[in-house]
Amino acid sequence: MSQLRHVVRGVDHAAFPTFDPAGTVRFYRDVLGFPVVHSICAAGWGPEGHPDFIHFFFDIGNDDRLAFFYYFGLDTDVAGHPAEKGDVYARFGADVPDFFVRSRHLAIHVDTEEDLLEYRRRLDASEWPVELQIQHETIESIYTHDPNGYMFEITRALRPVLPQEDLDAQLTIEALLDVVAGPDPSMAALIARKAELIVTRAEAWEAERREHADRAGSVS
Repeated sequence: MSQLRHVVRGVDHAAFPTFDPAGTVRFYRDVLGFPVVHSICAAGWGPEGHPDFIHFFFDIGNDDRLAFFYYFGLDTDVAGHPAEKGDVYARFGADVPDFFVRSRHLAIHVDTEEDLLEYRRRLDASEWPVELQIQHETIESIYTHDPNGYMFEITRALRPVLPQEDLDAQLTIEALLDVVAGPDPSMAALIARKAELIVTRAEAWEAERREHADRAGSVS
């Protein structure tokens, strides 16, 4: 488990390329209501042959921003061409399952069901209606695709995440790292390894619980 000091304060911005800046602005500014808060006009930037571009940012709350790059004169067919460089997860063959493709998405959260349904209303009245609304585990989400084909999610918490769930997440990831280092990773192997970790640490957890109870009793 990491003991490093946690000092970051959220997302400054997440950035994506777009071939449809007009649709992107309509979706995020005009439909969802995210104001444009910053832009960079880069002319003659970079090495020889680099196209001029604009880098523009939407406010998504909490001082976080969502940004896009639009490159002037870039052939839109470049997105469909196979390549030998770049992010391998941004290119998918016909044999890649849809669930894997859809797993790449951006999720933005709101506080209440009322807020979530307001965004559903805005999307359903637009060119990009909600494709799915679902409750899963501790959240409820709506999903659609933005004008660039990126999957976009807005979500709300159904209940607070408990400290026990934080501990469970830490154990799950520790077990996962152990399992994927082996020859045959599977869900069954992960669950078995997680159970082993729980058993080996139960005594220490119980001792810690008793110590806290004793301290609380002495204070009272």
